[in-house]
Amino acid sequence: MAETKREIERKYDVGADTALPDLSGVAGVADVVDKGVVELDAVYHDTTDQLLLSDSITLRRRTGGDDEGWHLKLPVSLAQGVRDEIRAPLSESVPPELSGLVRSRVRDAGLVPVMRLLTARDLRHLVDAKGALLAELSIDRVRAERLTEGGGTAEWAEIEVELADDADPALLDRIEKKLRKLGVERSASASKLAKAQAATALGETRQRSAQGGPKPAKAKRGKADEQYVVIHLKDPAVQRAPVTAADHVLAYVRTQRDALVALDPDVRRDVPDSVHQMRVATRRMRSAFRSYGKILDRTVTDPIGDELKWLAGELGVDRDQEVLAERLTHRIDAVPGTLLLGPVRARLQIWGVAGADDARSRTVAALEGERYVRLLNSVDAVLADPPLRKAAAASPDKALPKAVRKDYARLEARIEHALALEPGEERDVAMHGARKAAKRARYAGEAARPALGKPAKRFAKRMKAVQKVLGDHQDSVVARETLRHLAIQAHAADETAFTWGLLYGQEEATAAERENELPGVWHRASRPKLRAALSS
Repeated sequence: MAETKREIERKYDVGADTALPDLSGVAGVADVVDKGVVELDAVYHDTTDQLLLSDSITLRRRTGGDDEGWHLKLPVSLAQGVRDEIRAPLSESVPPELSGLVRSRVRDAGLVPVMRLLTARDLRHLVDAKGALLAELSIDRVRAERLTEGGGTAEWAEIEVELADDADPALLDRIEKKLRKLGVERSASASKLAKAQAATALGETRQRSAQGGPKPAKAKRGKADEQYVVIHLKDPAVQRAPVTAADHVLAYVRTQRDALVALDPDVRRDVPDSVHQMRVATRRMRSAFRSYGKILDRTVTDPIGDELKWLAGELGVDRDQEVLAERLTHRIDAVPGTLLLGPVRARLQIWGVAGADDARSRTVAALEGERYVRLLNSVDAVLADPPLRKAAAASPDKALPKAVRKDYARLEARIEHALALEPGEERDVAMHGARKAAKRARYAGEAARPALGKPAKRFAKRMKAVQKVLGDHQDSVVARETLRHLAIQAHAADETAFTWGLLYGQEEATAAERENELPGVWHRASRPKLRAALSS
């Protein structure tokens, strides 16, 4: 069974003969305890083209020390040295629970041994006045052996400071201040593996200096793409700022692709809100393909859109169950005790647990399937060789507003249709259709924001307000249906259905409030100057 540990650490380059500095004078550190030298033997695994390393992910099998086993490190904040380390017991091959967490990166590529690091770790514990561990301080003397074609070895030394669980991160700043006074600077490499790959790149044996080799060049970004484009060296198509309409749309699609890939392990680990965020990414990408069909050929993107809809649906089972359970729980919590008749909480809990288990299994099964991998590959193919149409080369301030206004027109027609209907099932269906159109218009505005600036931001904000009203209305529709089923179950079990009926009535009132609220929200969102500003 894999376990997760939040790792906060910093590394510093030092010379081969450097001794561990005395940090007993650092504020908060009462004593420095010598823990001796530990011999570590780690074999790192990656694809042959280093897909994991390119995303600052490391996967290793390590023996020696008190945490030997398999370690997968996922970046949380590289700048702050924060990573999630997922551990699994020692075994000969990569544990399935870890290989699944990197599947969105490696797809069908095999994981093979790429580097062996032999480390002599001279370890100290920094403790407070009560003897509680604050941080581990070590000087690591490393020998790297490249295991892929070309071979090569390298040696270096580095200081590593790892914060103990629940310790104050400010301690790392105080330690770094002391180290800088001693002439020790932070390492330019994010991990030992990254340093080893750079050091052994020429396939020759070398001794590393205190600086640990040349620093990697920084990718340049323009202001337009800085807002949302993540630069990957493996993806040269994004090394320049967007210029044409197609550049902006592809940058937006690429951002959603990156979000899908990055969120995959979080969804598998059941990290809070990860399913929701991944579902949003699928919807944003699908909306971009549909909204900007004059830029990207829909005969190519529509099949991908269908697959994105499938994925959003699989994720939606989990997300919708979570949201509905929370909504009904809040409803029950607000009911006075005198009106809470029968085992209402127990019945809701049984429904919630059963539904959550089924939803979770379905979500994970979708991510494990080949259909999901084919979807990711198809998106990569579009980004690598975009199916551009004539408008793709147009200026973004001309092509993008046209697409946004078209989505607005679709929304306007659906809102007017819904408002013209009498309250009831037909209006509920019409408002749900308007909600989908509002979401698409909002995403179209968001995609255009880097090119069109504040007008697109204001437009997207107004569309979001419309979407929120319509979304809450739809949530009420879904909640009422669930409450009806729970009431039927209660009645069949000879329980009173009074409270379920009370909650049903509250949801009806909520839906009516949203219907009454919609005209005002739509009036503010439909002002002509809001759309006119997109082209000014």
